[in-house]
Amino acid sequence: MTNYKSIWQNTFTEAQQALQSFMDSPVTYQQLEKISEEIVTTYRRGGTVFSCGNGGSHCDAMHFAEELTGRYRKDRAPLGALALGDPSHVTCVSNDYGFEHIFARQLKGLARPNDLLLVISTSGNSKNQIRAVETAKTIPIKTIALLGKTGGALREISDYSVIAPGANSDRIQEIHIKIVHTLVEIVERTMFPENYA
Repeated sequence: MTNYKSIWQNTFTEAQQALQSFMDSPVTYQQLEKISEEIVTTYRRGGTVFSCGNGGSHCDAMHFAEELTGRYRKDRAPLGALALGDPSHVTCVSNDYGFEHIFARQLKGLARPNDLLLVISTSGNSKNQIRAVETAKTIPIKTIALLGKTGGALREISDYSVIAPGANSDRIQEIHIKIVHTLVEIVERTMFPENYA
């Protein structure tokens, strides 16, 4: 018979250990402060923040964008944000050019200097995100990568990389969503301080 309580306890313990490991890393807060400043600077310059990911990471990219264009904790003006990869674009570009081009082509058409690209990947080796970062450099715009495991190829080519610990994608994604939520809170507190007075 399945021991459900044991599964819950093991899952929560594993998640807690992954988060504690992330918090204890000496480079964690240095990188988080840097990416916070880059996103705030993007908005102060009137730029847009683009985001992308695959699978669950795409859901996190959309979550990030909707809380910037919508609201997080407080009512305030919308901020420019877009998760790349709407279905009609994805099916068109992947059919005509290949799946590895879905983010890069959309970014090339929409992004302008002073914008920013946030990529979210548990492996750091997704070809469509690598192409997106390479394209971002030609615009040129800054790139931030939320990654897992070793960071993969994206760690080497992104301007800023934050690597969440965890052997499995689910633990990595749980840390990524905490980063996403805190970034949105930082943007709100910085851009709309009157709401937090």
